[in-house]
Amino acid sequence: MSFSESTDPQDKENQDLPAQKEQILKQILSPEARMRLNNIKMVKPELSDLVEQYLIGLATQGKMNSQITDDQLKQILLSTQQPKHDFKINRI
Repeated sequence: MSFSESTDPQDKENQDLPAQKEQILKQILSPEARMRLNNIKMVKPELSDLVEQYLIGLATQGKMNSQITDDQLKQILLSTQQPKHDFKINRI
């Protein structure tokens, strides 16, 4: 057996997770929302992962009545981003 071959069932499960995640996201997001989330994944993968986990959590708990639209996804993204702090320096 070579090193590249794997008989570990854990590896098989780890390979199936991304496919399962994508399938759930296809069901709960509108096409426009999925496109937006994919674009965000290219720029901010950590934000995309956070939102994906949140959405999958809602779906698995049965708290979603319909698909998430692009506008709803925008609101979720705004609520998950950290507020930016503005600093004002007054010179005396």
